[in-house]
Amino acid sequence: MSKRLGRGLDALIPSLSVNDDDKVIEINLSQLRPNPYQPRKTFDDDAIKELAESIKQHGVIQPIIVRSVVKGYEIIAGERRFRASQLIGNSTIPAVIRSFSDQQAMEIALIENLQREDLNAMELAIAYHSIMDKFNLTQEELSLKVGKSRSHIANFLRLLTLPPEIKENVSRGTLSMGHARALAGVKEDTKKRELAKLTISNEWSVRELEETIQRLERKGSQEEQTKAKTKKRDPYIQEVEESLRERFKTTVKIKQQKDKGRIELLYYNKQDLERLLEMLEKLA
Repeated sequence: MSKRLGRGLDALIPSLSVNDDDKVIEINLSQLRPNPYQPRKTFDDDAIKELAESIKQHGVIQPIIVRSVVKGYEIIAGERRFRASQLIGNSTIPAVIRSFSDQQAMEIALIENLQREDLNAMELAIAYHSIMDKFNLTQEELSLKVGKSRSHIANFLRLLTLPPEIKENVSRGTLSMGHARALAGVKEDTKKRELAKLTISNEWSVRELEETIQRLERKGSQEEQTKAKTKKRDPYIQEVEESLRERFKTTVKIKQQKDKGRIELLYYNKQDLERLLEMLEKLA
């Protein structure tokens, strides 16, 4: 994993390890609070219970990493161990105290989850945005830090433009990252919502969703072209068409090409044709 991280985060990895020279102390759980920059918003209850059972039998093998803050300590690495210890009613947990800046605390929280690769797409998008916003980083600068391409960062940030209900579905896993990326490219939020519902109910693959979006875009483009052509028609020609419709009591179309064109009169049967011919003869 360290090979895939950028230099900025790679340099922080040694800070997450505990060696023989570190002073390990027991800290009361009541003095601890989670890292406010923790990108993961949901924790697997079953996984926490399994960890709690392991701690119950063997204790906390790897001390957590904390930093001193006002009125206690802030967890930098090891929130799952902290939660599991709470679950079984432990009063203390082994910890190593280190000094970290706010930026380092945020970056380390991201490292922990990148190493496990268990953040959902929305959590990762929010984490990227938070780091960029708080520390005024560009997409390029963040991409270098996390060892990802700028397009990777951009694709995740685009998810933040999705309507809330779609974000929720991405967080729950009912819509995948691929689905979310496809929906983010749709202009209107109403259509995004409709397509999201259809994707879930029909269990569309990402490819099926993309094909549906492409069909809708082609249809919309054709409708826009038709509207544009209608709008561009000469008002005088439209007025003449209407006048002729009234006179001949049938559909009249004037096809214009620059300064020339033709007039079409629609007839529906032989009698209708004879009626129109008789009217035209009277005009001759």
